[in-house]
Amino acid sequence: MCCDPFCTNRQVESPQSGNNFEIIIIDDGSPDGTQEIAEQLEKIYGSDKILLRPRARKLGLGTAYIHGMKHATGNFIVIMDADLSHHPKFIPEFIRKQKEGNFDIVSGTRYKGNGGVYGWDLKRKLISRGANFLTQVLLRPGASDLTGSFRLYRKEVLQKLMEKCVSKGYVFQMEMIVRARQLGYTIGEVPISFVDRVYGESKLGGNEIVSFLKGLLTLFATT
Repeated sequence: MCCDPFCTNRQVESPQSGNNFEIIIIDDGSPDGTQEIAEQLEKIYGSDKILLRPRARKLGLGTAYIHGMKHATGNFIVIMDADLSHHPKFIPEFIRKQKEGNFDIVSGTRYKGNGGVYGWDLKRKLISRGANFLTQVLLRPGASDLTGSFRLYRKEVLQKLMEKCVSKGYVFQMEMIVRARQLGYTIGEVPISFVDRVYGESKLGGNEIVSFLKGLLTLFATT
């Protein structure tokens, strides 16, 4: 599945192996040409592999997940950003990790092993590290990177988590992992390199930071 952020929904193997996969693109009316490019890819690779499922306007990340799941036919769903901040080269590692431990979720981590972030200035890195430190102290999630969105889920696990999660914005990703821990789902991790987008602008600002802190305290009080 793919959102304006991008999601790849697939069977357990990678496209390079010749096994089944599909890419579902959820575009929330973005002005950067995402839909036009997706339409070109659909013509090249076929509508059975590239499924464009646009929406008229931005309706939120959680609803984008739900919208994408309605069209997903595989047993596993990989969710990632469409701007290539998340590189597809890590997908085979996610699949291998899932098979090794039979994990319910495999999460990409920027804060473990050889994972890292590239293209951020010092301020953005400090904010990210600080946010991650706070979440670790307050929520004790059992995962090293809570705010990243590059993850593999069993489809039924993702559906269950979507029923439980109520947060929006950056806090949504944190709640997914916290709820997974509460429900007893297993989580594996794969170090990834996150590269800041080349085109477009980051959505992180003062309002997002305040919303993050409010959401974090809400999760701390309710989980």
